[in-house]
Amino acid sequence: MEEELFFGASYKGSKQFSQHEIKTANATGFGAAADDYAERGIDLNEQLIRNKPATFFFRMKGDAMQDAGIFEGDVLIVDRSIKLTSGKVIVAILNGELLVRRFHKNFTSAFLIPENPRYKPINLSEFSDFSIWGVVVYSIHALG
Repeated sequence: MEEELFFGASYKGSKQFSQHEIKTANATGFGAAADDYAERGIDLNEQLIRNKPATFFFRMKGDAMQDAGIFEGDVLIVDRSIKLTSGKVIVAILNGELLVRRFHKNFTSAFLIPENPRYKPINLSEFSDFSIWGVVVYSIHALG
């Protein structure tokens, strides 16, 4: 009986293989001496993603977080499984609009704080249609 193959939708990573387990072929019939010291390349999925099913990518639009080092066009890696604490940069939905801001909570209320003096903090007690989408864990942007 033939075994049915199942292909998952998420990236599984390549940690199960080491460089020494990957076969190399040489025209001379034996591997080069340097093959014993070769290292596996860096996999950005393994380095940047902690919880694959709960991780999403967004492209930043706007300049509200420029003083935090998040610029227009940056790719944001957002993890929905991280517990929200005061001071984290989050993606929030406020009246149907996605916002990237720093979350701040005190004893009486919560705020979304921009990292640009042109924008004002948002007091969340004034809005009923608000939800937190996830916590930004990395921002990737091109230099220059």
